[in-house]
Amino acid sequence: MENVVYPDKTAIIVGGSSGIGCETAALFTSGGWNVFNISRTPCENIKVGNICADVAVGEDAFRGIKLTAEKHGIDLLVYSAGCSMAAPIEYAVESDYKYLFEVNYFGALKAVQAAVPYMKKKGGKIILVGSLGGDIPIIFDSFYSSSKAALEMFARSARCELKPYNIFVTAVLPGGTATGFTYKRKVYPDEANGTYAGGVDRAVHALAHMEQGGMSANAVAMDVYKVALSDNPPVIKTCGVKNMAYRMLSRVMPEKLTLYMAERKYKQ
Repeated sequence: MENVVYPDKTAIIVGGSSGIGCETAALFTSGGWNVFNISRTPCENIKVGNICADVAVGEDAFRGIKLTAEKHGIDLLVYSAGCSMAAPIEYAVESDYKYLFEVNYFGALKAVQAAVPYMKKKGGKIILVGSLGGDIPIIFDSFYSSSKAALEMFARSARCELKPYNIFVTAVLPGGTATGFTYKRKVYPDEANGTYAGGVDRAVHALAHMEQGGMSANAVAMDVYKVALSDNPPVIKTCGVKNMAYRMLSRVMPEKLTLYMAERKYKQ
């Protein structure tokens, strides 16, 4: 990390209370930025200002972005909020997958809408924390994969729309990352999964193993930090050499082969 200090820069992180978001907040505060977190629970970093709000409920989170930007300005918006659910498509409950999309996709959309009017004055960066699972399906976590795929495409489109205002949008794509996110995943019980129960169990355990054996949250946060400091950041930034190779390979392989590899990975 650079030793340059940015005392006049303000970053707003949505979902900065734990995991990747928390590590990101730590990097920016150590770099001298003014950092504000918006999440259901506060970030414990004493240098971070907190606004407690749920992006999926009401408008408090997005009013928080506007009020913070009005008072302190905004140079960077990082959207790191996210949730996951392991469930068969056939039996998934509507309220569950709607909540997931509210957090993973629509919350990001609303956060961008809240920040852009203030960023248009002098430019800025918007970083959306997506997932390699938006390119390569996570078996029995299809709603998470779908929401991250939507977020990635949103980043591409927003980049085109906002670049004339010197606002650069980037989707950062981690693969498996060792955080508490693994243990917060909503997992449907066997009795709710019918004939898919065994498959769900295998997929959940394979995913947990992949995450806990993956990159550290700090390593992903470092990529976020580097993107924020770049004069011309990439539209898509895949975290980690192995993940970059896997993503590139998946884009040139026949689709059926990609799906076969996903099935093997999640032990289907």
